[in-house]
Amino acid sequence: MTVVKKIFHAAHIYMILGVISGLYYREITKMNDFTGDTQLGVVHTHLLALGMLFFLIVLALEKVFTLSASKLFTWFFWVYNAGLALTVTMMTIHGTQTVLGATTNTAISLIAGLGHIVLTVGLILFFTTLGKQIPAKNSTGAQS
Repeated sequence: MTVVKKIFHAAHIYMILGVISGLYYREITKMNDFTGDTQLGVVHTHLLALGMLFFLIVLALEKVFTLSASKLFTWFFWVYNAGLALTVTMMTIHGTQTVLGATTNTAISLIAGLGHIVLTVGLILFFTTLGKQIPAKNSTGAQS
């Protein structure tokens, strides 16, 4: 599978998960007559913004700058996806527990924090990769 297809599939999967998570949020809160705040309300937007939209932007940048030519690209791709998956999984578990009235375990918050850290490392790898692939310009404006 080409890198472009891999990026496209990642964006598509996040779109599907984003829509499903919105449906899940609506249905579980309705079934439980829940009206308070829960992290489930933002899982939908995290998946659509940090997943689908982000990877559509990466897809465009790949076409312009060939990000995959950098050795860091594969690291970025898998670390970022792992961080986002861990983050939204923990948000879903925590939010579901809130709706069901269950006591949340401290470990869930710690693992969610770890997910955010991994996501941040993925973003650092992304910007490092992008920075290395953007051609430098000399003082006359020509690419060097």
